[in-house]
Amino acid sequence: MPTIELLGGKVQIYQRGNSRFWQARASVGNKQRQFSTKQEIQDLAAKAAETWYFSLQGKNQAGVLNDRPTFKKAADQFLKEYGVITEGERSEKWTESHAIRLRVHLLPFFGNLPLDKVTPGKVQEYRVHRMTTYAAPNAHSKSQHKPKAKPPARSTLHDEVVTLRMVLKTAIRHGWLEHLPDLTPPYRTQGKIVHRPWFSPEEYKQLYEAARANAKAPERAHYRWNAEQVYDFVLFMANTGLRPDEAFNLQHRDVTIAQDESNKPEILEIEVRGKRGVGHCKSMPGAVRVYQRLLARAKPAHGESRRERQLRRRSGGEPPAMPELEYPKPTDRVFPGNHIKLFNNLLERAGLKIDRDGKARTAYSLRHTYICMRLMEGADIYQVAKNCRTSVEMIEKHYAVHLKNTLDAAAINVVRKKAAKGKPKAKASSVDAD
Repeated sequence: MPTIELLGGKVQIYQRGNSRFWQARASVGNKQRQFSTKQEIQDLAAKAAETWYFSLQGKNQAGVLNDRPTFKKAADQFLKEYGVITEGERSEKWTESHAIRLRVHLLPFFGNLPLDKVTPGKVQEYRVHRMTTYAAPNAHSKSQHKPKAKPPARSTLHDEVVTLRMVLKTAIRHGWLEHLPDLTPPYRTQGKIVHRPWFSPEEYKQLYEAARANAKAPERAHYRWNAEQVYDFVLFMANTGLRPDEAFNLQHRDVTIAQDESNKPEILEIEVRGKRGVGHCKSMPGAVRVYQRLLARAKPAHGESRRERQLRRRSGGEPPAMPELEYPKPTDRVFPGNHIKLFNNLLERAGLKIDRDGKARTAYSLRHTYICMRLMEGADIYQVAKNCRTSVEMIEKHYAVHLKNTLDAAAINVVRKKAAKGKPKAKASSVDAD
């Protein structure tokens, strides 16, 4: 069928031999563009083609007719590359968190936007959008929880902007974007000096005494093994400074009881595997006795369940023999379970879950306690950073800044000596000239 011209030849409609729909083409923005009208009747196809042409002209005049790749294309490419390139170096949860942020928040806002339209102003609009729409249901979220009652935390927005930056860097590498826009938040002054939740020496004593009492007399008899594990976990973490994930990955073959120097108490030499790869840690002497208890504690014996006991009694069977005690092997984990509920319940009962700044304490707070106590005792900050597999900068920023022991009163309280009053100044003696 011949081509039919519309609007003085600016638009043409035609049919392909293998399609029943009319197609349209026009030149807009110095580029030939095509469009399927999805219509089989010529008059309806002509109206659809004219509407399409006028919409293109409107976008062209408004400056929004852009054929550059969209943010969604760069995001898809980023997700395709990131998991493969960082395999073994980043945890699966961290990789998955990027995909969740993109699906739930970033793609609904930036998805169809051309990459060169992701400007600092647009990013600021995104921040405002997130801070004002948090209470509305999100259709892109798969969570069954109710919308949050407070706006997202600063760290949450920071993580989302990190994901946004990584997508834009992917676009730069593929030549879809010329430069990275400024993504720093405006109106931001010097941040408040805050410290991470930790236990002061008095609070730490209160915590381990509560854990010890719970281990001796748990709420239920079958909780004893878990309560003893929680008590040793508190002491072990506060004497080694391990991260919780490092402690849960720790196996008995990674721990050695050694003597650091002659005539010194025994310590633990630990081969750590966690966030920073493989590292080493030397514990405080207090961790040795705790680890010896962990080695000597048999694994919990699993007898017959309540259902199995009921079935046995109905059938008249004999009770099974008690299983033999089994002790930890070198390949077993030092802490087989994380005991999160027991640890949190312990904090709640002791009144230590929330610190005076309203921050919730977690197992990570035991690591912060170790670092703070070492600094309070006058340990070298570089050696503490090395033993904890972190940097001096991080310790100075999050720990040392709020410890009074890091201030030298003798160097601060310097008073200049004043001249004595009532004594006449001595006059210089004159020398007669020859």
